[in-house]
Amino acid sequence: MKKMTRNLLFIVAGIVTAGILYYIYLPAVNIHSASFWFFMMGMLVVAMLIYGVKRAGRELLLFDGGHLRLNPDFGEMKGLKYLGILLLAVFLVFLLGSILSSPIVNASKYQQLLTIEERNFADDIKEADYNTIPLLDKGSAALLGNRKMGSLVDMVSQFEVSDDYTQINYQGKPVRVTPLSYASPIKWLTNNKKGIPAYILIDMATQNTECIKLQAGIRYSKSEYFNRNLYRHLRFHYPTYIFDDQLFFEIDEEGTPYWVCPVKKFNIGLFGGQTVGNVVLCNAITGECVDYAVEDVPQWVDKVYSAELLTQLYDYSGILKHGFLNSVLGQRDCLKSTNGYNYIALDDDVWVYSGVTSVSGDQSNVGFVLMNQRTMETRFYKVEGAIEDSAMSSAEGQVQNLGYVATFPLLLNIADEPTYFMALKDASGLVKKYAMVNVQKYQWVAIGDTIQECEKSYSALLNTNGIISRNADTLKSVSGKITAIAPVVLDGNTHYYICLEHEQDVFDVDLSDEKLIGIIRYREGQRITLGYTEGYGLHSVKEIG
Repeated sequence: MKKMTRNLLFIVAGIVTAGILYYIYLPAVNIHSASFWFFMMGMLVVAMLIYGVKRAGRELLLFDGGHLRLNPDFGEMKGLKYLGILLLAVFLVFLLGSILSSPIVNASKYQQLLTIEERNFADDIKEADYNTIPLLDKGSAALLGNRKMGSLVDMVSQFEVSDDYTQINYQGKPVRVTPLSYASPIKWLTNNKKGIPAYILIDMATQNTECIKLQAGIRYSKSEYFNRNLYRHLRFHYPTYIFDDQLFFEIDEEGTPYWVCPVKKFNIGLFGGQTVGNVVLCNAITGECVDYAVEDVPQWVDKVYSAELLTQLYDYSGILKHGFLNSVLGQRDCLKSTNGYNYIALDDDVWVYSGVTSVSGDQSNVGFVLMNQRTMETRFYKVEGAIEDSAMSSAEGQVQNLGYVATFPLLLNIADEPTYFMALKDASGLVKKYAMVNVQKYQWVAIGDTIQECEKSYSALLNTNGIISRNADTLKSVSGKITAIAPVVLDGNTHYYICLEHEQDVFDVDLSDEKLIGIIRYREGQRITLGYTEGYGLHSVKEIG
C-alpha cells in the first residue's frame, strides 16, 4: 500500500510539474514547433530525475571517503535507461529535422518562397502627397507618446506607454498606435479589474498625438498576468497554433483595439520555409478571437507579415538563385536587402521598403523592393543609385556642424525622380530639419527646417538640373470667404497666410513674387480665388483673383 501511494505521489508530482512548465512556457502542441521538441526533452529530463529520486530515495547521492558520488544503483535502473534512450531519440529527430529543413539542402525551395514582380517606379509610386508623408520613425513617435503620457495626470502614476507603436493606415492617414501597459505588478493588482483605459494614437504626418480613452478597458494584452495575458489567452484557445513572435496592436476603422496574431506556416520540412498560414484577430477588450485564412483577412488589417520576415524571404530569393554553395563561395548574381527598412502607405496598405544591393558590400543599389505586409505581394523596381547609408551620410554632411543624425529614409516620387526623404534629429532625438536626397545622384541634397522649405529647395535643385515636375504647371483653384489673413516674415521675405471658410488648410502668399502683391488689399470677410500648388498643409499660392 505504501509503495502504491508513493508511486501515485510521484505520478502526481510529474503531472503537476508538466502542467506548471506548460503554463509558464506555453509551447504549441505541434511537431513543427521547435519549442514543443524542447519541452518534450525537458519533460523527459524531469521524468528521469523523478524516477531516479523514486528508486534511490535519500541514497541518490552518497558520501564515500569524504567525496560526494552518485548511487551505483542509479545507473542500473532499466527504466532510467529507457528514458535516456527516448531522450536521445527525440534529440536526434529534432536535429535531423532541423538539418533537412535548412537552406543547405533546400536552397531552391527557399528561393521560391516569395514571388517577385518587376514594376515601373513612376507608374506605381505617385508623386508625393505632403499631407500623407509619415515624418516620424518609431523613436520619435516614442518621444511623443511618452510626452503625452506625462501630461495625463490621472494615468501616469498607474500606467506607462507600451513599446509597440505599430504603423498602420487609419481612415486614410498613416498613424502609429500603441496601448498603455501596467506600470508594475502592484499597479496591475489595483487596476486589472477595469483593464487598461486607453491607447495612444500618433498622426505620422501632422505629429498630432492623442490619448484615446475607452469606455471599456483593454483586458487582454502583453502586460497582463495569468489567463488574461495575451499569449496564454491565445494558447488556451489554439493549443496547436504556432504564433509569430510579433503580435501587432491595431485598431479598426471605428477605433476598436485588436491584436493581430499571425500563425506560422512551415513549408519546408519540420522547421523550414516559414510564412503565415492563418491570422487570429483578438479583440483587446473582450478577448473574442476570430480565425482567418491569410487570404481572407479584413482589409483594415495592415500587419500580417512582419518586416523582418519579409526581408528575410526576399534575401532567400536574392541570395539562393544558384544554390547554397554559390551563396557562400562564388556569390554570382547574389542580391540582398540593405541593412534597414521603412514603411510606405500605398493602395490603403502598408508596404515595407528596402533597397537591394549585391552581397559584395558595395555602396550602390541595383533597385529597391516593396513588400505588402498584409498580402506578401512583392514588387521590384530597377533603379540604380546610392544605398540608404550613403544618402544618410550625404544629408548628415550638409549639417555636420550641428551634429544631426539622419533617420532611415522614406522613398518618394518627386518629378518622377526616386528621392530619399529623411528627418534629421539632434542628440535628444528631436526632429530639427528635413532632407531630400536624389537616389541616382546622391550629391543632390536639399535641407529645410520644414517640409515646405525642403521640398522647395529640392524642386529648385531639380529645375537647375533640367528636371521639372510633370505637375509643376498644374494649379488647383479654390474660392471662398477669407476668415483670417495675417502677414508673416520668413527668411527676410513677407508672406501672407490666408484661411478660407470651409477649408482646413492654410494658403501661403509669398510677396517676393511681384504678381501676388495685390494680396495686401484683401481683408477678412472678402471673397477671393486662389490658384495654388499643394504643400504639406500649407499650400503655395501662385495666382490670386
